[in-house]
Amino acid sequence: MQTPDQIRTIARTFRDKLFTEIFPGRTEVPKTIVFAKDDNHAEKIVEILREEFAKGNDFAQKITYRTTGEKPENLINAFRNSYFPRIAVTVDMIATGTDIKPVEIVMFMRSVKSRNFFEQMKGRGVRIIAPTDLQAVTPDAKAKDHFVIVDCVGVCEQDKTDSAPMDQKKSVPFDKLLQAVALGNVEPEVLSSVAARLARLDRELTEPDRLKIMQASGGYSLKDLARGIVDALDPDLAADHPERVEERLTNATKPLCDPALRNLLIDLKKKAEQIIDTVTQDMLIEANFSEAARDRAQGTVDSFERFIADHKDEITALQILYSRPQRSPEPLTFEALKTLADALQAPPHLWTEGQLWQAYVALDKTKVKGDNRRRILTDLVSLVRFAMHQDNELVPFPERVNANFKAWLAQSGTSFTPEQLHWLEMIRDHIAANLGIEPDDFDYSPFAQEGGIGKVHQLFGAELPKVLEAMNRELAA
Repeated sequence: MQTPDQIRTIARTFRDKLFTEIFPGRTEVPKTIVFAKDDNHAEKIVEILREEFAKGNDFAQKITYRTTGEKPENLINAFRNSYFPRIAVTVDMIATGTDIKPVEIVMFMRSVKSRNFFEQMKGRGVRIIAPTDLQAVTPDAKAKDHFVIVDCVGVCEQDKTDSAPMDQKKSVPFDKLLQAVALGNVEPEVLSSVAARLARLDRELTEPDRLKIMQASGGYSLKDLARGIVDALDPDLAADHPERVEERLTNATKPLCDPALRNLLIDLKKKAEQIIDTVTQDMLIEANFSEAARDRAQGTVDSFERFIADHKDEITALQILYSRPQRSPEPLTFEALKTLADALQAPPHLWTEGQLWQAYVALDKTKVKGDNRRRILTDLVSLVRFAMHQDNELVPFPERVNANFKAWLAQSGTSFTPEQLHWLEMIRDHIAANLGIEPDDFDYSPFAQEGGIGKVHQLFGAELPKVLEAMNRELAA
């Protein structure tokens, strides 16, 4: 992270070159996103940018999960639709899942090790926008035909890694992994596999078993141990403080050096595993969930609902869903929902939509529909709404969209032809899987096979934009 003097040098250089080399001939600062290392870094960048450009508070704004005063979503809307702010300084809140089409400059003042995350951050600048819409927020711009990356830390030249599965040593038994760690093996592949196995084992345990682990480990839960290992492996921390890598790894794995804890973990894992008997014929005794299964399901549901409450102000998808049933000015995008899904699937929870759905089935099947269906990402909307008690039943998202579709047809007062209805049903199914539809989507399956954008324009004519707007608004509500 830069010192204040380094930040000032960057800001001053950016100011001096902006209207001569970056965007020659412009007089107004183009909409700019600056990626900072953390919240304190962002605060200092905003302060110095205001000073160097001799502008007021509206000129540059910090938009992070810790933004005070104005709500982050209001600042994002202003950045997207209004003249001010000209520069938004963020950490990762606008990195994914938020489209701000007028952005013409993406500035990196932090390192990024993940190739996927880096591509998503760069993607904030690639959104196209009509010239009139751009000029509404940047009056001296003619059109957006390119965007500029300002790389202050050499991030574009650094090697980046693809996201890899946590458990990279699937063929190595659990006890051998623990023994390797106890002997001082701190290879990333070994430690990430241990973290994944610990998080997975935690989901299989009863509360008495978890208590035994905390007693044996000196107060650590399996989630604490897994999280500590994952944090210690953070490549960005390693790049900033390489001299402390070994110390962090040693501290994270220290509890596992106790043979009593390792033996307890191995015994509990054996206990959690099923022993399959292929000889004895089974006779059904009971078809209900066991108490242990109910306890695990209750633990999952409690943790999930606590996660939602704890992160409702930090994760964009949760912010939007919490604002309903009152309509949020910010539509929920597929990218924002995917960011939430990634957070849920990350250690220590490793939750999938299917696991969460089955946990609710185990607790009260009468309130859950479609438990035998394959889950899709948008079912996460139904899970969150049910967890927040906005809905009394847990219903698959496509079923909810279909019910809204029928209600919209009944209220529209329009008599559609059979061919129009067929296309409306395809649009309905697309919204169910993707949360919304845009004109560009008609270039892809299944629309392309039936005539694409030309055919849908032929069927609906000038009414098409109104139809799409209404369906996006009503079906995903």
